[in-house]
Amino acid sequence: MAQKTKTGFQILTANRLRDGAVLYWKDGAWVDALADADVFESAEAADAALEAGRGFVRNQYVVTPYLFDVVLDKGTVKPVREREIIRAAGPTIRTDLGKQAKPSLEAFDVSI
Repeated sequence: MAQKTKTGFQILTANRLRDGAVLYWKDGAWVDALADADVFESAEAADAALEAGRGFVRNQYVVTPYLFDVVLDKGTVKPVREREIIRAAGPTIRTDLGKQAKPSLEAFDVSI
């Protein structure tokens, strides 16, 4: 059940069971990017999303769905707690891997 929040805004998150990737709830499905997630302003909407997200646990797609607080800063969604800031950014090591990696086309040999 959603708790009273300090910010008034919450997002639903979970981890994909197959590879552990952090996912966020968007329109009844899971997405990879925090910026794409639904932001819930009411406890009722947050609770409904959480219950729907739990269906994906039963189907063995995600594990441990939960709600967390965010703030809206000039149209940008920002997590309040350090844990969610880190989860949104990706792994804290090996910046050449994970979400934080930005592959360059130079890294690929496309010559024929």
